[in-house]
Amino acid sequence: MIVSARLSLLSLIAAGLLVGATPGLGQAGAMPHHPIAHKIAKKSGHKPGKAAPATPPAPVGPPPVAPLAFANTPAPPELPNSPSYILIDDQTGAVIAEKSPNTPWPPASLTKLMTAYLTYQAIAHGTIKLDQAVPVSVTAWHTGGSRMFISPSMQPTVDQLLHGLIIDSGNDAAVALAQAVAGNRSAFVGLMNHAAAQLHMTGTHYTNVDGLPDPDLHTTATDLGILSRAIIAKYPQFLKISAEKHYTFDKIRQRSWNPVLFRDKTVDGLKTGRTKAAGHCIDATALRNGRRLIAIVLGGPSFKASTNDIEALLDYGYQFYANQTIVNAGKILTTVQAPTLEPASFPVGAGKSLVMTLPVNAQSVLKTNVALNGPFKGAIAQGAVVGTITVSANGKTIATVPAVALAAAKPAGFFTLLMRRLHHL
Repeated sequence: MIVSARLSLLSLIAAGLLVGATPGLGQAGAMPHHPIAHKIAKKSGHKPGKAAPATPPAPVGPPPVAPLAFANTPAPPELPNSPSYILIDDQTGAVIAEKSPNTPWPPASLTKLMTAYLTYQAIAHGTIKLDQAVPVSVTAWHTGGSRMFISPSMQPTVDQLLHGLIIDSGNDAAVALAQAVAGNRSAFVGLMNHAAAQLHMTGTHYTNVDGLPDPDLHTTATDLGILSRAIIAKYPQFLKISAEKHYTFDKIRQRSWNPVLFRDKTVDGLKTGRTKAAGHCIDATALRNGRRLIAIVLGGPSFKASTNDIEALLDYGYQFYANQTIVNAGKILTTVQAPTLEPASFPVGAGKSLVMTLPVNAQSVLKTNVALNGPFKGAIAQGAVVGTITVSANGKTIATVPAVALAAAKPAGFFTLLMRRLHHL
């Protein structure tokens, strides 16, 4: 017990020394505030210093745009504090507003979103388990920056490491998970880039598992939106952790790095990141009245400013846009007359429902048209594509979906055709 206590104390002191060797790195590289760290600093006669303020790049690119807006739709917020941002509807994937969304950006601790994604993927594949104990390597123990404070004397579970990764933004947790999943950090980084390619995150390249500064580590707001939607769709249990405001491990209680959680009760994730180069980045998601939006801001001068920008984006998306079911699957839109078939007519509609994110006042100008491929003489199978459904607004096509036969029809027999002709005469 005495040896264990000494190791725990030594690990905390070592963490403080490591952090002191990497000043100004922000969240991915700065020691988080917690009672024990403050006590050690006070005992040694040193006061815990404040992290150097982030100096993000100057705003770049064109002004923000709203790709789905109509002429009378309010413009998206300018948000001069955020050089790059994107607002996405989670259900449809529609981009509601964006500003320079494809500008390469250092992700800082937003890198850990992919670390978590691959960890959950490994759990789903059965290669690791949530309650599995993970040995802590010296490499993980010595990783600088924000930490959950694990040491080689411990064997935290995968579940505990995920909490430390997501809530505490622990770089040590990221390394421990990477080693548990892939054996070493290099192999895990290879998995990260492979997963990014599979998700079509074309503007992303990973060089480490934690987000510590590296000139070759970069992503984009667009790619972070893709990854966020994938996490929410495949591993929604992530949000149960990211919604927590505090986490206690080894008697050390740390506050979540996500400031939006403490301001907006509808927000339940996802992650934040901060380094001097990246600025204050927030990837947040909110659920209001059953509808989920994802807002991502990069490069803010402070977490307060970035939180204000997140709230401005969420309010804009919820106030001025809504998800509308334009076409219901199985609903008859038209009926095709086919005198050479049996029956002599068959219903046509959409094979699946079409849900779109549109301005709230769009319903009054939407028009739906069905163009058929006829004439139809051969057999028609139920579900066969027989035309195109076009949705337009103010004369502009905004969506097209296949029109399908909602019932089957086959060529009519000789006597059926004869009787129809006689009836016509």
